[in-house]
Amino acid sequence: MKLPISNRLLKCAELIPACDTVADVGTDHGYLGIWLLQKGRCRRVIASDLRAKPLDSARKNAALYGVDDRMTFLQSDGLREFIPGSFQTLVLAGMGGDLISGILEEASWLEGGAYRLILQPQSAANDLRRFLGERLWSIDREVLVRDGHFLYSILSVSPEKGRLLTPGEQYVSPALRREQDPLFPDYLARMIRALELTVSGITQSTDPADRVRAAYYRAALGEVRGLERSMT
Repeated sequence: MKLPISNRLLKCAELIPACDTVADVGTDHGYLGIWLLQKGRCRRVIASDLRAKPLDSARKNAALYGVDDRMTFLQSDGLREFIPGSFQTLVLAGMGGDLISGILEEASWLEGGAYRLILQPQSAANDLRRFLGERLWSIDREVLVRDGHFLYSILSVSPEKGRLLTPGEQYVSPALRREQDPLFPDYLARMIRALELTVSGITQSTDPADRVRAAYYRAALGEVRGLERSMT
């Protein structure tokens, strides 16, 4: 029986290094963990979710595909119920960048271990990159994947040796530029359109606080446009 795993999750799986245990937080149907075990990419998977219903679905799917003996199911709000050191690779996929940032911020113990983080934000990816830069966490790789009509970025992160990112780098990371992904021109064009709309809207605001925000978005737009010009 073929596993109905999405292109998005398959791309996440490509970035997961071989290891003993993977933590899949927000597991939903459990397909990512099942795929990793089927392919021998890890020995065990801790599949967690905030809600009981998707966790039950993941448990049933694991049994259906014959890997339930190698999966642990944990109801947890983010990483609150996890034991530090119980996994080597953490996957946070299919949630907003602000939520991912909040989960990581609560788990301060990630700083002290040799963890690999695979992060796939559905939205607010720039906010997630800014958070990682402020923590001085390194985005080692960033790849793109098209799934249906959507274009997603997936980050491979280590909690060390990073740096603050400029406004433009928060939208287009150095790691993504290095990757030379064939989807990069499309992604860059989308970022420029989004930033142009944001700048156009915020400059019409009469709120004094928006003046600071406008400067940030203008700086980001200038940097990203510069990248586009360098490609032509």
